Amino acid sequence: MSKYLDLSIKEIHLMLVENKIKPIDLVLEVEERYENNKLNAFITFDIEGAKKRALELGNMEVEKDNLLFGIPIAIKDNIMVKDLKCTCASHILSNYEAVYDASVVKLIYNSKMIIVGKTNMDEFAMGSTSETSYFGTPINPWNKDKVPGGSSGGSAVSISGKIVPLALGSDTGGSIRQPASFNSIVGMKPTYGRISRFGLVAFASSLDSIGPMSRNVYENAVLLNVIAKKDNKDLTNFETNEDFTRLIGEDVRGMRIAIPNYFVSNIVDNHVLEVFYKTVDKLKELGCIIEMVDVPYIDKASVLYQIIAMGEASSNLARFDGVRYGLSEKANTIDELYKNTRTIGFGREVKRRIMVGSYILSGENAKIYYNKALEMRDDLKHSFDNIFKNYDLIIGPTSSRPAYDLNSNNDDPLKCFMDDILVMHANMGGFPSMSMPMGFIDGLPIGINIMGKMMDEALIYKLGYALEGKLKIGGCDE
Repeated sequence: MSKYLDLSIKEIHLMLVENKIKPIDLVLEVEERYENNKLNAFITFDIEGAKKRALELGNMEVEKDNLLFGIPIAIKDNIMVKDLKCTCASHILSNYEAVYDASVVKLIYNSKMIIVGKTNMDEFAMGSTSETSYFGTPINPWNKDKVPGGSSGGSAVSISGKIVPLALGSDTGGSIRQPASFNSIVGMKPTYGRISRFGLVAFASSLDSIGPMSRNVYENAVLLNVIAKKDNKDLTNFETNEDFTRLIGEDVRGMRIAIPNYFVSNIVDNHVLEVFYKTVDKLKELGCIIEMVDVPYIDKASVLYQIIAMGEASSNLARFDGVRYGLSEKANTIDELYKNTRTIGFGREVKRRIMVGSYILSGENAKIYYNKALEMRDDLKHSFDNIFKNYDLIIGPTSSRPAYDLNSNNDDPLKCFMDDILVMHANMGGFPSMSMPMGFIDGLPIGINIMGKMMDEALIYKLGYALEGKLKIGGCDE
């Protein structure tokens, strides 16, 4: 088997430019790796479409200034790719084919990348283990008995399992970064509004972000360059005219970094803290100034997240009713149609969140719970804004523990929210936040999370790249 996909993107690009390989060689290697690694990372594996695309690109001149020309990529299955199924890992959409491309997918095509398929995930992105998928749980390549993380578990597994070098995920409360931590890859949740959400099936509209997942920091920044473009179809999206790789390789000496005391409190496993503090020592060796801080309202994030996310989810998922698209069960009345379709079509966790969210938004409850939560979210954001007045970045462990046993959270739905307790603050405030590998505990990877102020992704990449070089953990070098 060839091993072109084990090379860095720069090395692959040079071979394409020099005509030593063709895009079809990369796709054939993806196919072989997919067949040899039974990881259940994909819901739809579109190898024939990928081969057709590769042959078309093979007849073109390689764009020398486009590092991603001919590079295979996987797309999370809640992002529309025309003529491919978009199931959101749910029975209710198990046969639905997208009729248009999401804006990010159009950008992927414009960059001459090759989409090889749609990745497995938690149903409608509701979960942190990918176990709620109607199509079964993706397998963690590091330990098949442990959860792969979620909800972008399939995207993370497709990279850590060395099937593809790049993938797109979505992050509502940690769904890119937590599986990145469990799979020893890099995952970025960009600033809210940085990436168009047009074509992303909504979970919680005020929290959702599409983001890049990759083997290393540099390649993550290169992919963000492609998908961060202005799109008038998303009114929250804003103009981006910057190169996210521009600070990579610069000296990080003198950077001021804050660690919230809450991120290293007793909510975090002691083994995780031990690895984290060793990583902090590496940052100090690089010349960073690191201090502990208190952040008001930081411990309220989980409760606020649950109220906001479940309220918005119940509203967004009302469209799946058996009338317009997706599963439709036989019924004698319209009420019976709704009931039958949604009873069979939705999984247990999705039903639970819809019911709780509907209660939250019912009558006076909207003022008591949802509106109050939005007010407190603003207070939490202001708390972090004040920290960023004195510090460049904020760091902490990505997850409070390494990947844990499959089926161990099924008896307690609140446990899944605790998996994101250290990273959901970025979604609450709209801040950019990236997880990258920092070490291992008994052979299981764990990540460090780096959060910056609004629109400071380039600074996050700067620190992450320097730390990556110091730790020498993760994918191939840039």
